[in-house]
Amino acid sequence: MSARDLIGQLLDSGSFVSWDRRPVEPAISPRYRRELVAAAQRSGADESVLTGEGLLRGRRVAVIACEFGFLAGSIGVAAAERIVSAVERATESGLPLIASPTSGGTRMQEGTVAFVQMIKIAGAVAVHKAAGHPYLVYLRNPTMGGVFASWGSLGHITFAEPGAMIGFLGPRVYEALYGKPFPTGVQTAENLYRNGVIDGVVTVAVFRRIAHRALSVATGAVLAVAHEPGWAAPVRNPAVGANSAAGAWDSVLSTRRPERPGIRALLRHVTQRVPLSGTGRGETDHTVLLALARFGGQPCVVFGHDRAGQFGEHTMGPAALREARRAMALASELRLPLVLVIDTVGAALSKEAEERGLAPEIARCLADLVTLDTPTVSVLLGQGTGGGALALLPADRVLAARHGWLAPLPPEGASAIVFRDTDHAPELAAAQGIRSQDLRADGVVDRIVEEYPDAADEPVAFARRTVLAIAAELASLRACDPAELRGLRQARYRRIGLAGAVY
Repeated sequence: MSARDLIGQLLDSGSFVSWDRRPVEPAISPRYRRELVAAAQRSGADESVLTGEGLLRGRRVAVIACEFGFLAGSIGVAAAERIVSAVERATESGLPLIASPTSGGTRMQEGTVAFVQMIKIAGAVAVHKAAGHPYLVYLRNPTMGGVFASWGSLGHITFAEPGAMIGFLGPRVYEALYGKPFPTGVQTAENLYRNGVIDGVVTVAVFRRIAHRALSVATGAVLAVAHEPGWAAPVRNPAVGANSAAGAWDSVLSTRRPERPGIRALLRHVTQRVPLSGTGRGETDHTVLLALARFGGQPCVVFGHDRAGQFGEHTMGPAALREARRAMALASELRLPLVLVIDTVGAALSKEAEERGLAPEIARCLADLVTLDTPTVSVLLGQGTGGGALALLPADRVLAARHGWLAPLPPEGASAIVFRDTDHAPELAAAQGIRSQDLRADGVVDRIVEEYPDAADEPVAFARRTVLAIAAELASLRACDPAELRGLRQARYRRIGLAGAVY
């Protein structure tokens, strides 16, 4: 796929305007100059990169696209200068930037000087992101070497062309160095997706839709709920009363019903949803979900536990918490609120979890959330067990489903510690104050989302009611100064448990 083919499929027809000027000309040998002339004649391009701007479904965006037909899309001084100039122009113009690399890597004809160009490209991208502008990446076949290890791996979201070869060290180089072929199936887009390095594998046509939705969240205006599709159904069943007098053990049993709606039910009632995957660093955990979305017209990053992915001893591990920290970074960089959904039987208890740093990741999540410079809403949707639940709790606003609960251990575990059996679990659940109304009285929870009488009996109405409650909190937080929010958040958790205390 040529750069112009990519641009033609990605942008609105006829909207692309080139930013390219004549490439800079570093001192080069006559032989290399002949190679450049021949490459230009073969590819119809004057360098290995095309840059410019256009419209994506009417939205103005900047684009950088590699041309593999020009010396295998390799990056030298001239190409790097063109890329950096385009990134800087996008930053100055406040434009979202879509980058589509396809490259063999550094241009060998220019040696180490070309290799070092990756630093200034990565630096320009970092400045663009620090200014709060979206950076979206679509990797094409192939994307290798320093290109993948710099601007190809810095996207807020990163997708790839089906079947694309993507990697750091080229197989030919590996075989020359080590005398054996590189393992097959490793450097493929599909394998990187399975291992949490990229967010998905899609065609350009699908990526165009994904980019539109992502930019609608990251840069779009807040919409009124009335403008969101599909909100005609009621959000409560007035024929059935709420069960606010339910005991703690009743709530525990309610949250364990298999048919209880979880985060996936909520995401069915949001708009402009863009599911993402993994940490971006080679880890993924199927007990959690990450997405960009709008809740009742309010744009945000959403991350939470997926009850559908938890079974038996398969519960959230360190990778899930590192993915949570990716969500926090996304929210901070894109200047978006963060919504966190708690619904977990607890963090993994395993040799692997201990050795891969489960406890330190819980600590980092707590520290990052308390100091995050963007509005945060946490939702205690169901079970809230242990450090895995606590890691997603510290927020500006905490909502709880009527039967949602929070405890350091499942009640059976607490009973085993105190009574050396599990028979006293209901008694411990009541004594520990784990119910939503107890948590509200203690200042842990701000608002309770009712169940009529149980979310499992009214999944659609409950999901919509919860989405609207989240949207209302996001709307109220939008006008707050981030520094003020951070101070209030720290003060809130500083005083929990001190009401009535005697010094």
